[in-house]
Amino acid sequence: MVLARTATNSDESVCTMFGSRYVRTTLPKYEIGENSIPKDAAFQIIKDELMLDGNPRLNLASFVTTWMEPECDKLIMDSINKNYVDMDEYPVTTELQNRCVNIIARLFNAPLEENETAVGVGTVGSSEAIMLAGLAFKRKWQNKRKAEGKPYDKPNIVTGANVQVCWEKFARYFEVELKEVKLSEGYYVMDPDKAAEMVDENTICVAAILGSTLNGEFEDVKRLNDLLVKKNEETGWNTPIHVDAASGGFIAPFIYPELEWDFRLPLVKSINVSGHKYGLVYAGIGWVVWRAQEDLPEELIFHINYLGSDQPTFTLNFSKGSSQIIAQYYQLIRLGFEGYKNVMENCIENMVVLKEGIEKTERFNIVSKDQGVPVVAFSLKDHSFHNEFEISEMLRRFGWIVPAYTMPADAQHITVLRVVVREDFSRTLAERLVADISKVLHELDTLPSKISKKMGLEGVAENVKGKKVERELLMDVIVGWRKFVKDRKKMNGVC
Repeated sequence: MVLARTATNSDESVCTMFGSRYVRTTLPKYEIGENSIPKDAAFQIIKDELMLDGNPRLNLASFVTTWMEPECDKLIMDSINKNYVDMDEYPVTTELQNRCVNIIARLFNAPLEENETAVGVGTVGSSEAIMLAGLAFKRKWQNKRKAEGKPYDKPNIVTGANVQVCWEKFARYFEVELKEVKLSEGYYVMDPDKAAEMVDENTICVAAILGSTLNGEFEDVKRLNDLLVKKNEETGWNTPIHVDAASGGFIAPFIYPELEWDFRLPLVKSINVSGHKYGLVYAGIGWVVWRAQEDLPEELIFHINYLGSDQPTFTLNFSKGSSQIIAQYYQLIRLGFEGYKNVMENCIENMVVLKEGIEKTERFNIVSKDQGVPVVAFSLKDHSFHNEFEISEMLRRFGWIVPAYTMPADAQHITVLRVVVREDFSRTLAERLVADISKVLHELDTLPSKISKKMGLEGVAENVKGKKVERELLMDVIVGWRKFVKDRKKMNGVC
């Protein structure tokens, strides 16, 4: 029997969305369509496809905020059509940005008088903030070298190998040599002693990380400052420090107030922080603040007047939305010191719950530290049959996005899993994640014997003594495991 479809000219307004022709029509993906489609059809088609994305709140790979209060959501939507760069047209938004800069600078103990204005700017994230801070260091170093009649064509910057990729971008884009302090097993942040040793007369700054992306650990900025003070006295180089506090800048002031990492240290000249991480704002906002006006060379600031009045600007981009700036100000006044402290304490406590649960499995080594960003980084004790990448893949079946990655040089032989504990990661979710990790481990434990049977590997060690080393046998098991998982994925598509 042949099914026939009869085209109708009925009014599409009487059809439901899924009764319209747009559900069965292939839409163009890589070129613009010839005809328009109804707004509700466009909305539903895109919404349906977006269902295949992961759940942002279960994305434990990301430090970025995934939840805000409905009242702030409304402020964001109400200001989504404001271009921040139009300062003359939106003077209140500009004022809110200035308030944020001053609040953050004082939170970082900038040496400001009561009515003195802080030096800083809002950015689209810490990557832009780091580019701006790096440019300020480079230009100030060049000016100093020119005044001394010395070469200024080979600037370098000293960092740990654990820095975020934006530092590598800065070095490559703006022609600065990146001198990395290599890591070692058990020590996954920059060693301040080694960093100080690498400093030379061409070093524009040393970048310290307050909250390593790899394991959340705070680097010892105080130790670095003391070493450089001594070296500067001996050499006269005056090498400064930039603190990349993208993740830890909104944690340390509330949880570790006695920790000296900020402008209390004389060589710290600039600090960046991500508002969209533990500043508790959706993606798209970062901040960079300078110790004093003299630390930001005036020639880097542009003045424009074609938008209505003289407007100073120091950014890499031009147009950007106002919503995230307004959202940051909302959080700062809504939460205050007390609110931020409560949120960060909750994150730390839930991190401890997760860490203790993982330790109880007795299958992992904890790589992260107790003092730092609320992150749990852990690696398998035994890699005989499985690795962290397989665990990461199988956790996705439960909805969890838990990244697995190798450490940078010289610790690249270490592989870890990492869970970022954010504001919206509750104790209930922490306990559930531990339970799901245990399930994955149990299932993985059953796979080698199944694969061995499938591949006829049982007893192979006795039969091929001297012909196959243990590593080759292990590779056979891994290949078999991958085939087993691939076959299961194919089966999952069958009703």
